[in-house]
Amino acid sequence: MHFSAVARVLGLMLMLFSITLLVPIPVASYYGEDTQGAFFLAFAITFSLGMLIWLPYSRTAADMRTRDGFVVTVLFWLVLGLMGAIPLMLAEPLQLGIADAAFEAISGLTTTGGTVITGLDALPRSILYYRQQLHWLGGIGIVVIAVAIMPMLGIGGMQLYRAEAPGPVKDAKLTPRITETAKALFFIYLVLTLVCILAYWIAGMSPFDAIGHAFSTVSTGGFSTHDASIGWFDSPAIIIITIVFMILAGLNFGLHFLVWNRRTPRQYLRDPEARLFLVLLITGCMVVGLYLYATATYDSPGSLLHGSFQFVSIMTSTGYGTANFSQWPSFLPVFLVVSSFFGGCGGSTSGGVKIGRMLILAKQCLNEFYRLIHPNAIRPLKLGDRAVGVRVADAIWAFFGVYLAVFYGITLLLLASGLDFETAWSATAACLNNMGPGLGEVAASFGGISDFAKWVLCAAMLLGRLEIFTMLVLLSPAFWRR
Repeated sequence: MHFSAVARVLGLMLMLFSITLLVPIPVASYYGEDTQGAFFLAFAITFSLGMLIWLPYSRTAADMRTRDGFVVTVLFWLVLGLMGAIPLMLAEPLQLGIADAAFEAISGLTTTGGTVITGLDALPRSILYYRQQLHWLGGIGIVVIAVAIMPMLGIGGMQLYRAEAPGPVKDAKLTPRITETAKALFFIYLVLTLVCILAYWIAGMSPFDAIGHAFSTVSTGGFSTHDASIGWFDSPAIIIITIVFMILAGLNFGLHFLVWNRRTPRQYLRDPEARLFLVLLITGCMVVGLYLYATATYDSPGSLLHGSFQFVSIMTSTGYGTANFSQWPSFLPVFLVVSSFFGGCGGSTSGGVKIGRMLILAKQCLNEFYRLIHPNAIRPLKLGDRAVGVRVADAIWAFFGVYLAVFYGITLLLLASGLDFETAWSATAACLNNMGPGLGEVAASFGGISDFAKWVLCAAMLLGRLEIFTMLVLLSPAFWRR
């Protein structure tokens, strides 16, 4: 590992992130709030730390290798979460401790959306904006954003992109140069955000709420500027707009790029992962809506509207709410949480295992059933027209096995902290899948659980955001051998 290259990139990226801590200051000034000092001090601390890390190695010319990219990615998200917590600790209206502030910041950056804060409607607008901004930055991945401008600083970005990119991601390198790839993805992300802001504003949101909720929707984050989340607006138009943009954010951004380039929306239906994603969404919405109607929870239009919204919100790992779904009848709360395991498509801002992995696992299982009946048959594993290599399938099975081991390991740690099984299981699912709300004690807020449980869930959120292997590979002795 080239320590000098890692330190140089990490320092530069911290300095870049520190600039975003200045953005809430004009918001505070506009609304006449006194939180400017907290954000400026957080900027100064973060920038100074980045400068101290970068300066000793600013003149080194060591190239960054793939291993270095993994180290930078993990360190950056870890350090960034801690630095992002500083304004939340310093802001007097919140009075958060270290564990609470770190949980809130990491939840924001990983687009999990679980919160320890209540009374959002009474908080300063600058703090509310900052929470939404964390979502937006984390959504596309700060590492992917950074590689679009790193070449201007003399730093290559391919290693970082490999470490950050979720898999399986089709056409991961969409253009000949990684810089152009990152710019294309960021442009799509920006356009979706701007269109979402405009749609929310036309539907009746204030400009502040429209910006904040667009940041959270396109990033599939789930933070809101109101305690009642999307339900606060009590608007079918806003609910429908949110559903549309959650689905768009749950699709592969590489697929959005192809549709944009070829000017043909049919590309969405030709893609097997996107097709399965849409089929699962339609099926899940029907199941939830019909059950709500059958149990007389809502009338017919309300069952369809609220059921569809809540299923899309949870499956795409956004975590918005129009109602407290944990109080819905029978199996629905668990059914919704289980849907978060599927998540969105690879290369999207959603969490979860990802539809692409689930599709390949299902196809491989069907192939094994076929071989039991026809032992001598040769049946290649295909995803659409493309053959899936044995190496890819093995990697997905390994991921799934490690995912289950990590999931139940975290659940056991939460049980050891004193939580009941429903709370521990759902909190693990909410954080590892970057989904947000859980059941039991964490249905509305994570503020009531112990600091130990919050730190465990912080690790779960980072593992989920970096898709487990990126972090766990650093624990392998082989990774550190020359």
